[in-house]
Amino acid sequence: MSNNQDAKEWEETIFSRIIRQEIPTELLYQDELVTAFRDISPRAKSHILIIPNKLIPTVNDVEPEDEQALGRLFTVAKKLAAEEGIAEDGYRLIMNCNRHGGQEVYHIHMHLLGGEPIGPLVAI
Repeated sequence: MSNNQDAKEWEETIFSRIIRQEIPTELLYQDELVTAFRDISPRAKSHILIIPNKLIPTVNDVEPEDEQALGRLFTVAKKLAAEEGIAEDGYRLIMNCNRHGGQEVYHIHMHLLGGEPIGPLVAI
């Protein structure tokens, strides 16, 4: 595990509870590999989180068997961008890794941002 953390510390995140729908959240997409929902602190008019259902703490913890789920993050991002009406004007996809990269929840997730000009950089 990343940062020499005990595996038990990675067993549960708020995202795990959202995936299981133990925390009331409107899911925009869910299948056997990924789940998507709106960020509770949006940084753009459209701000969606897309997460693998398998808990992968950081990008440093990705294994070859995770490739299908991680690829699904991108196809779901494309689908949701079209549904949000932001695909044509453009959007940004962001993944943070570890503390210096700005990661706050140790369950990898992709931010889909759009609906307005984002500018050169957004702090997530």
